Amino acid sequence: MRARSEDGFEYMSLDDFEDYLADKPANEKWELLGGRVVKMMVGARWEHNRIVQNITTAMMIDFRRRGSDCRPFAETFYLKQRFMDLAALPDVMVRCGPLDKEATSLSDPAVLVEVASRGTARRDRGEKWSLYKRLPSLQHYVIVARDEVAIDVLDRQGEAWLERPTITDPSALLTLPAIGFEMAVAEVYRDVLG
Repeated sequence: MRARSEDGFEYMSLDDFEDYLADKPANEKWELLGGRVVKMMVGARWEHNRIVQNITTAMMIDFRRRGSDCRPFAETFYLKQRFMDLAALPDVMVRCGPLDKEATSLSDPAVLVEVASRGTARRDRGEKWSLYKRLPSLQHYVIVARDEVAIDVLDRQGEAWLERPTITDPSALLTLPAIGFEMAVAEVYRDVLG
């Protein structure tokens, strides 16, 4: 059942949203965040895409080299969770373990990465984070600033979440111990920031 609230947004369940997606124009990207429908235009600045490519490529190479059963997924693969009425398209999502051959979405990522611009930072740090941290499988949430060297990492510590100091040094390492991954910050921003 769809409803429009006083704030002007549409709200619906994940089941209704999945039916609603059939009417989505090709030039729009739709997400469901806690039941609220968020519609955005498809397309991002090239810097955003390059950062996503840098991270997913490094992860895939590392996972294959180590024989890991973890896999990165980028931007067009849904994270869906019925109990939260969530259907999000994280910029990068990592899942470990076998995946059903017919899967069109994930519900149990170990890592989520969002590349934040001025326009998306508030949603990535607020609305999305308030939902993501409720995912039992999630171990690391990473927010990468698009326009400057600034990476925030939140780590699950039991039932709590701890935020590391912002990484601003290009010579530092981005480490994600839960999946055994590390990457030079300079490589995250390769070909993006001088």
